[in-house]
Amino acid sequence: MWSVSPYRALCCHHCASQKAACCSSARPCVGPGDVANRGERLWGACLENCSSHSSMDFSTARLAILNVAKGVRAGDVPRLLHWMKTTSDFDEFTFNNKDVIIRSIAEDLRHSLPAGAMLNSEHLALQKLHEQTTPTVHIDAFLYDDDCIDTLCERGEMSRNYCLTCGSHRTAPLEFISHSFSLMEVKFLYQHVLPDLTGKVVVDVGSRLGAVLFGGYFYSSASQIYGVEMNTEFCQLQEAIVEKYQLFDRIKVLNADICTQASLLKNADVVIMNNVFEYFLDRSEQARDTIIQKQEELLLSNHFINLDLGMII
Repeated sequence: MWSVSPYRALCCHHCASQKAACCSSARPCVGPGDVANRGERLWGACLENCSSHSSMDFSTARLAILNVAKGVRAGDVPRLLHWMKTTSDFDEFTFNNKDVIIRSIAEDLRHSLPAGAMLNSEHLALQKLHEQTTPTVHIDAFLYDDDCIDTLCERGEMSRNYCLTCGSHRTAPLEFISHSFSLMEVKFLYQHVLPDLTGKVVVDVGSRLGAVLFGGYFYSSASQIYGVEMNTEFCQLQEAIVEKYQLFDRIKVLNADICTQASLLKNADVVIMNNVFEYFLDRSEQARDTIIQKQEELLLSNHFINLDLGMII
């Protein structure tokens, strides 16, 4: 839950000329036993055939789509329409270049970390994780979206459930926890929660893998984005991404305890925290005195601020 501090509330031309040849060529892709998937395969094959024709305009594309829909067996039309509304197969057409770069960053980080994206040096976080009353696993939301998790489960590399009685079929859902924002959350933060950040300074307390930093770079006009992270290994990972993608003009990563960064926080316009004190820092009172430096500071927390900082609001 977002909590805001009271300090400041807040087919193609070719297909048409060939009488929708792409659609007719799609039909052989559907076997007689594939009734349930007929519409999806027709549409997928049409997209594949049309993708090589870059001169398609809106009217021609609309006609091609309608021709595909007309070729679907009547009983499968509802399923096709539902699939079109909910599928992620269109993501490659709707992502802008910024989304592509962010996803590339997440992929780079994913290959640099174990599946759980937690390090042995995160002693306090690991201890807190083990103290949970129900079996809980850490899945970094910035690195793994639902599709990634589904793929890992299908491969047997991850499970969404645990056994209530060892060896039985009595299972219950595992609790998933993430110490990072997902790409969707990062975009929502910068595009809908925060105001225009032109010329502003953003500080992310406990920047971890840099999701907030990279999101701020691509989805906002903030002049400077600072990440303060105590874990040296995470700082090195963030700095490697900053170097690889040439983001050093606006992003700075500081390997430090936030309690030592009073001067930085005094100049901050926005301070962002993602449940940082429950899992990573015991000294919430000292942190509160350090973080709250000026009345016009916008403080956002993905947790209840009064629980994080002991504030009465």
